[in-house]
Amino acid sequence: MGEYVQLRRSGAQNFQGLCPFHNEKSPSFSVHATRQFFHCFGCGVSGDVFSFVQKIENITFPEAVRLVAQKLGIPLPKVQFSSPEEAREAKMRGALLDLNESACQFFQQQLMKPEAAHAREYLKGRGLDAEAIKLFRIGFAPESGFLLRDRLKNEASEELLRESGLFSWKDRGDSPDEAAKANTAALYSKFRNRIMFPICNEQGKVIAFTGRTLATDEKSGPKYLNSPETPIYSKSRVLFNLHLAKEAIRQLGYMILVEGQMDCISVYNAGFHNVIASSGTAFTEMQAKLLGRYCKNIVVNFDPDTAGAAATERSLAMLVTEDFQIRILSLEQGFDPDLYIRRKGKEAYETALRGAQRYFDYIVERAQKQFPVRTPEGKAKAVAYLLPHIQRVPNRIVRDELATDIAQKLQVDPGVLRQELRHSGGQKTIATRPHLPLRPTVSEAERVLLRALAGGEMVTAPDESGNEVTYAAADQAHYSLTSEHLHEGLPTEALLNKLLAAWEAKQDPLEADLTEQERGLLHTVLLRDAEPLSADLLHNTLESLRIPRWERRQAELRRELAKAAGNGDNDAVRALMTELRDVDLHLRTLRGVV
Repeated sequence: MGEYVQLRRSGAQNFQGLCPFHNEKSPSFSVHATRQFFHCFGCGVSGDVFSFVQKIENITFPEAVRLVAQKLGIPLPKVQFSSPEEAREAKMRGALLDLNESACQFFQQQLMKPEAAHAREYLKGRGLDAEAIKLFRIGFAPESGFLLRDRLKNEASEELLRESGLFSWKDRGDSPDEAAKANTAALYSKFRNRIMFPICNEQGKVIAFTGRTLATDEKSGPKYLNSPETPIYSKSRVLFNLHLAKEAIRQLGYMILVEGQMDCISVYNAGFHNVIASSGTAFTEMQAKLLGRYCKNIVVNFDPDTAGAAATERSLAMLVTEDFQIRILSLEQGFDPDLYIRRKGKEAYETALRGAQRYFDYIVERAQKQFPVRTPEGKAKAVAYLLPHIQRVPNRIVRDELATDIAQKLQVDPGVLRQELRHSGGQKTIATRPHLPLRPTVSEAERVLLRALAGGEMVTAPDESGNEVTYAAADQAHYSLTSEHLHEGLPTEALLNKLLAAWEAKQDPLEADLTEQERGLLHTVLLRDAEPLSADLLHNTLESLRIPRWERRQAELRRELAKAAGNGDNDAVRALMTELRDVDLHLRTLRGVV
């Protein structure tokens, strides 16, 4: 899980990090190192490594098992699906990945052909050598609309070719279903006379393409053409070059975000390997969460023109809400990262990178340029412009410090700015927190029992001869609970019974047939920092559970004693008094009363 979430050790067996499944400032996502499961104390989601990968990669369980097996370098298990529909979807995704790989190889081969000389010349003019072209698997889509179709039609069905996003077809309009009835011959390549940039997922599998046109006529279509959404490609969830950049991001502790593929490739080629791109699309919450798995420090380097500045502000708003530490790299007017590096060199870009502004310094400068802050009206407009940006900061203390800093720069009363900030915060819609599953109140005794039966811990105690003996805590808990039924009536009785059954079946307790709420509760208990489980703690816990039973027997004896005395049965009175003294003494011992 460390590939997806930055984890730090928290206790002897636990690791903690920020949950990738909901917004949070303080880490509540915990991983149990020995038992190999996760649980978030914030949103309540929990599971094992397979369910984690399944959820975060948005894939089926069998696909998650295969992906984990690949990461660990172990033989792939035989795939089993829970339904025919799940099997069909997984099969289609696998086939689409194979189809995209074949298409990528086709485009790479086409780039080497004589008719692609103008494409190679274009790439050379953009500063790309053979090594960079190979690394990023850049290719060329020929002018013909049928070469790619003819190459792939023997590898895939017509349905798959249509689902791939690589082809278009004409709707003849005879009926609403006419397009579906058209045969493979009606398909033609969506990308023609274009430089092809493959888009990969985090594992480096080709899932889509961006094509940059080499034509200059009006009929050539958009300058950059992206693959449509497919079963394996969702543009809001993917960032260009993340598969190559993620290791550098982890090592360096920050990332560079640029706007397009060529900017990303140029920055990477200049030696800054922690760069990713939004591929020219609007930056999304899913992309921000995706980046947050790797680190929370980011340098944003979008184009400085009007449109680029607006895109920067939209992206920044998303990143601020996700609690990123942001710096803005603003290059000279008319320069994007690609052109800047080609004209001024990587050393100049590195200098600019070191001088990247803090986010709020950048945003205050924009306010000062847009509004004449030397007048009261200008200051009011600047404050109104900045308030939404400040309000997005999740941490109240940071917001307050920012308000003080910005007030000084705008030469306004800090108290007035804070008052406006509170008013603005009161008017905004409060984000809905994730629904937290209800959890029953669990006593310390129940926690110890759950840990003993499911934690796999060993305890040590002296035997009758005084020798230290080590045994499984689960063995002692199972014996006492099954022979004395000490857990009957507890809120967790049903869960404890399932764990006892798992022990008897020699089954891993975490693999027992638990409800989602029971599994979440068990994960919570096992991840909770508590005193180490010892033989004394387990013994004292079992003894404490015996107290109610002895108390009930004490009350019964007193009732029987009163009845026997009323009947004049002296023999019964003597026998009951003897037992009652024994019970009183035992209870005093259990309670620690001398």
